[in-house]
Amino acid sequence: MATTEFDFAALSGRDRYKLLIGAVVPRPIAWVTTVDSDGAVNAAPFSFFNCLSADPAILALGVEYRPDARQKDTGRNIRDTQCFTVNIVSGALLDAMNVTAVPFEPGHDELALAGLTARPGVKVACPSIAESPASFECRHHITLSIGNSREIILGEVLYAHLRSDIVNQRLHVDPLALDAIGRMGGHGYATTRDGFDLPTMSAEDWAERQARLRQKTPAAL
Repeated sequence: MATTEFDFAALSGRDRYKLLIGAVVPRPIAWVTTVDSDGAVNAAPFSFFNCLSADPAILALGVEYRPDARQKDTGRNIRDTQCFTVNIVSGALLDAMNVTAVPFEPGHDELALAGLTARPGVKVACPSIAESPASFECRHHITLSIGNSREIILGEVLYAHLRSDIVNQRLHVDPLALDAIGRMGGHGYATTRDGFDLPTMSAEDWAERQARLRQKTPAAL
């Protein structure tokens, strides 16, 4: 099958960005709430996001600088207060999330503009979004400066808020009830409703499957 090759050293940052966000999909969305040094709340979504570790529990954010190279409110607030909260975006909250994505100047209360409720933090001095099905209060762990356009922020999860109908007593989260939204390339989004299970095989399971295949199609193998 033919392939198209790209040497990333020969591409502009914008072209690398287009290839990555188009192919690394769907990406989970971190709907991050922070407070500034005066206690004003900020909320913004980031799709360069994932869980990197469970012990310790570490979440990672990729926060791009503004076009004029200024640090975004989220990165500055995390640096100043050493905490943030990651809220998961459900399908019902898509429009509200999009309001908080507007590049407002500092001083705007995005949660109020989006009609959302700030729930006080339990372990950190910043709120979560009460309407979110799952929220994770984080303590700043480390920030890595990546070139002149982005920083990667790691946070340690100290406390979680999960809506009662999405988690059972065995701590299994119901993906359909969570109804998380993922980010695709460009302006695209994806739902997580069409999931399926695929158990990981043991080496013995794989060997048994190969043996069954050889019995069915010996000439082909």
